[in-house]
Amino acid sequence: MLEVINYILVGILGGFVRALYGIMKAVNKGEEIKAGYFLLTLLTAGVIGGILGSVFTIEYKVAALAGYAGTDILDNIFKATLEGSVFIRK
Repeated sequence: MLEVINYILVGILGGFVRALYGIMKAVNKGEEIKAGYFLLTLLTAGVIGGILGSVFTIEYKVAALAGYAGTDILDNIFKATLEGSVFIRK
């Protein structure tokens, strides 16, 4: 159980690094920073890192990378669907 908690915390750390990068981009663009979105990003990173770390019993570095990359992918999917930039052609 303690191992899973460690993976979750490391995943949160990876997501935190990703979130800080996103905050820096938003500040440079003059955009509003949403605290709820920031916390949701950290929670998602923890879940992704915790799941991958405990299921595959991987190193902590990989759990941190999973937290970073996982939230980055989800963030891009979320933005694409909200902005309507995803088009399906028939």
